[in-house]
Amino acid sequence: MTGSRPGMAAAQVWVLTLTSVASLMVALDVLAVSTALSTIRAHLHASLAGLEWTVNAYVLSLAVLLMTGAALGDRLGRRRLFTAGMGLFTAGSAACALAQNIGWLSAVQGAGAAVMLPLALALLSVGFPPQQRTKALGIFGAITGLGAVLGPLVGGAAVQAISWPWIFWINVPIGLVTIALTRMRVGESFGPDAALDLPGLVLVTGGAFGLVWALVRGNAAGWGSTEVTGALAAGIALAVAFLAWELRARQPMLPMRLFRSRPFTSGTAAIFFMWGSALGTVFFMAQFLQTALHYSPLAAGLGLMPWGVTLIVAAPLAGARIRRAGERPFITGGLVLVAAGTAWLALAARPSLAYWQVLVPLLLTGLGFSAALPATQSAVMSHVTPQYIGKASGTFTMLRQLGGAFGIAVAVAVFGGSGSYASAQSFSNGYGPALGSCAALALTGAITGLLAPTRPAASAPAVAAAGPGVLAADRGRGPQAG
Repeated sequence: MTGSRPGMAAAQVWVLTLTSVASLMVALDVLAVSTALSTIRAHLHASLAGLEWTVNAYVLSLAVLLMTGAALGDRLGRRRLFTAGMGLFTAGSAACALAQNIGWLSAVQGAGAAVMLPLALALLSVGFPPQQRTKALGIFGAITGLGAVLGPLVGGAAVQAISWPWIFWINVPIGLVTIALTRMRVGESFGPDAALDLPGLVLVTGGAFGLVWALVRGNAAGWGSTEVTGALAAGIALAVAFLAWELRARQPMLPMRLFRSRPFTSGTAAIFFMWGSALGTVFFMAQFLQTALHYSPLAAGLGLMPWGVTLIVAAPLAGARIRRAGERPFITGGLVLVAAGTAWLALAARPSLAYWQVLVPLLLTGLGFSAALPATQSAVMSHVTPQYIGKASGTFTMLRQLGGAFGIAVAVAVFGGSGSYASAQSFSNGYGPALGSCAALALTGAITGLLAPTRPAASAPAVAAAGPGVLAADRGRGPQAG
C-alpha cells in the first residue's frame, strides 16, 4: 500500500482509502437510487411527491444530524463515531432492500451518513499536513466522483438485470469490510472540547429539521400551507437562537469566528449552491433519459457515466494545483462551467434529442464540478486551525446537504409548474425549466466563489506561532499539521 502513493505514509494511505470509500458509498447510493427512480415509481406506484420524499427523507436526516455527528465525534472519538455511522448506514441499506416503502427507511441511511461524512473529512484533514492536504482532498473528490460513474451504472444494471433492492444490498458487504479495516488501520483522534454543547446541539438539530422539512414538504403540502410556513418559521427562529447561543457559549459547537474567514464563508456558501445544482440535475437527468428519450435503466446509467468520468480524471489534477493558484479560480470558474453546461441541457430538452447533444454539456458540467469540489473543500478545511477541523467539516457537510434539499425542492417546484409524467413531451416541458433553475443555482455559487482567496494558505509553522484558536485566514497563514 505504501508504494502505491509516493510521499504518503502507510497510515495516510489507509486514512485516504477508507474515508474515500465512505464518501463513495454515499455518492454511489444517491446516484443509483436516482437512476432507479422511474422503476421504483412504477413498482411502488409512487407519485412525484413520493419520489421526491424517497430522496429527501435521506437528505432530511442527513442534514439535521450532521453537526451532531461532528460534535459527538470530537467528544467521543472520530474513528469510533465514524465506524458507528458506517454501521448505521449499512443497517439502513439492508432495511431499505427488504422493505416495500423505502421513504422513511432511507432516513436511517441518512442518519448513518450524517455521522460518517463529516468525520471522514475530519480524519482525512488531520491525517495530512497542509502541503499534502489539497492533493489528498483532490484524490478524495475523485474517488467520490467514482460514485458518479458507478452509481447510474449500478442502479441501471441492478434494476434491469436483477431488481431495484440490489442497489441497497451492495452497501452491506462494503460497509462491513470498511468498519473492520478502519478499526484496524486508522488511529483515533479527538477535538479539543472537554464538554458537549448540549443547548447548541438541540437548537441546531431543531433548526435544521424545521428548515429542511419546509423545503421537502413545500411542493406536496403547498408553500403557503400552515405546515410549511410553520416549519419554516420554527426553523428560522431556532437557527437564530442557535447563533445567539453560540456567540456567548463558553465552548460552542460552532465558533462564530469561523465566519470571519473569507475562505471558510466562501467555501460553505459555494458548496450549498453547487450541491443544490448537482442533486437537482441528477434527480431529473436520469428520469429524462428514461421517460423522454425511452432509454432502458442500464442505458440511462451508461449515458450518465461521462459526467462521473470527468470527476475521476480532473478532480485530482485540480486538487494538486490549488496550492499554487488558490481556490477562487477553481470555485468560480468551475461553477461557471456547471451553469453553462446545465443551461445547455435545459435549452436542448426535447423527446427527439440525440445523445451527443446530452454528452457535450454533461462533460462540461463534469469538468466544472471537478474543479469546484476540491476547491470548496480546501477553502473550508485548509484555512482553519487543527482544533476546528471537526467543527468546520460538520458545518461544510451540513450546508452541502441543506443545499441538496433546497436544489431538489426548487427543481421539483419548477417542473410541476409546466410538466408532468403524462408523455415524453410533457416531461420535457417541465425538465427544461427545472434544469434552468439548477443552472441559476450554479451561477449563484460561482458568485460566492469570488470571496475565496487567489493565493494558497502559507505553511504550518506560521500558524503554530500565531497561537491556538486563531483562524489561519485571519492572519494569512495556513493550518498547523494535523
